[in-house]
Amino acid sequence: MFFGLIPARGGSKGVKRKNIHPLNSRPLISYTIEAALSSGVLEGVFVSTDDEEIASVSEELGADVILRPAELAEDTTPTVDVAIHALKETGLEGPVVVLQPTSPLRTSEDIRRAVEIFKNTTEADSLVSVTDFPHPPFWAMKIEEGKLKPIFKPEYLKMRRQDLEKAYIPNGAIFIGKKETIHSKRTFYTENTIPYYMPPERSIDIDTPLDIKIAETILRETMK
Repeated sequence: MFFGLIPARGGSKGVKRKNIHPLNSRPLISYTIEAALSSGVLEGVFVSTDDEEIASVSEELGADVILRPAELAEDTTPTVDVAIHALKETGLEGPVVVLQPTSPLRTSEDIRRAVEIFKNTTEADSLVSVTDFPHPPFWAMKIEEGKLKPIFKPEYLKMRRQDLEKAYIPNGAIFIGKKETIHSKRTFYTENTIPYYMPPERSIDIDTPLDIKIAETILRETMK
């Protein structure tokens, strides 16, 4: 059985106390807990945190809590290490469905579909949700000695968007991994990783105050 894991440490940089920051008068993490619980495809929903307030809020919302040590709550702590700790603490076999609380517009239907796609793809080790690159990555530039230099082939800069290969970027909303893959590869990205596509309007990743305003606007529009 699949189980949901929501990693939510207390520290954050762009937005103070980000994971419980109000979003349309609700704690940010509440959107992810609600979507996970109502998805109907998860054996349990666990919040992994080092923070007492986040733990309390999460329990009130119906999630179970895994308290993780400070060394697993740093800026640089890989999500996969949090997943390994959760597997050990719960004794569950997985697969693990990691749901970042900073993706409040991901729906319960997104979770259901992602799990179903993963279940029906026997060769898959993992799944990562993706969305459209906002601009073709082949147009990327760097500044070198005060001048713009192309990162890729210069001829790409002359090509139209529609003539370039379609590119996608992970949106951070959903990661699914088998227990054995997480332990052996220590990553959600393998040669057998499959995608779950989400449109840009559901792929907002809360990192700055501007992201919060954008998400609130989208939420208000969808509630009309």
